[in-house]
Amino acid sequence: MSKIAIIGAGSVGATIAYASLIRGVARQLALYDINRAKVDAEVLDLNHGLQFVPMATLEGSDDIGVCAGADVVVITAGAKQKPGQTRMELAGANVELCRKLVPQLLKVAPDALLLVVTNPVDVVTYVVQKLSGLPARRVFGSGTVLDSSRFRFLIARHLNVAVQNVHGFIAGEHGDSEIPLWSSATVGGIPLMQWSAPGHSRLTEEDRTRIFDNVRNAAYHIIRGKGATNYAIGLATAQILEAVLYDEQRVLPVSSRLEGYLGINDVCLSMPGIVNRTGVETVLEVPLNETEREGLRRSADTIRQAIRTLGF
Repeated sequence: MSKIAIIGAGSVGATIAYASLIRGVARQLALYDINRAKVDAEVLDLNHGLQFVPMATLEGSDDIGVCAGADVVVITAGAKQKPGQTRMELAGANVELCRKLVPQLLKVAPDALLLVVTNPVDVVTYVVQKLSGLPARRVFGSGTVLDSSRFRFLIARHLNVAVQNVHGFIAGEHGDSEIPLWSSATVGGIPLMQWSAPGHSRLTEEDRTRIFDNVRNAAYHIIRGKGATNYAIGLATAQILEAVLYDEQRVLPVSSRLEGYLGINDVCLSMPGIVNRTGVETVLEVPLNETEREGLRRSADTIRQAIRTLGF
């Protein structure tokens, strides 16, 4: 019987629990937060809906022991991104939180995979992997799974096709230095750059620029309007959890530590990788053009600089 533990009962953590219940990802869920009143309220609200979802149990506490025996621990706790604030500006406070949290998690759930959602996710994933001493494959971040979903949605809307038939990735940092992998994107098996169908538009260079700008700035718009992003990241995280717990061998652009990848070393960033019950089994070497290669290296440098600034 699979168990998911979620650290943080804020809007993201609670929505991940909600999405996981609706999708029937696991039979046991646990929610941990230092704010007892908050976690109790979220668990009560979610438990009142158990009749309408696949069979599961849900418990919550301000005691880290509630995470005991988890197969996957999802880390969402930390300072929240404010309007106008970049993800990188959250780094210091959220890394300090991880210094306290990770040793406690290892005591109660030593065999768990650690899935990091806390921003800046690439920096925090690296720090958690270092602090835990776990193999790199067992510690990974939500990365650009959400960014890639935004990317596919905007392409699909422009071309007037189903988003499920669009395949393409945002890579690198989950943040301002991320890059779109236009050269490998496809629609219904047709390379995107060759797409042509009567009544279904084409992508001009101007269209591509607009779409990527909207992807990169999406969180800023949402945070400015309602204070937090939660629904799409909740669904994205639920899909990552399904890939792990169902051993799906699913290709997802999660953030993981790279060594010797296109000359990139000792940094966590997102490239498509095969995700299964063991974590990130392997990172795929997606064909990149020179612009994409250079962009990925710049993104890696941005993340690495932030990691070094924090003393790691």
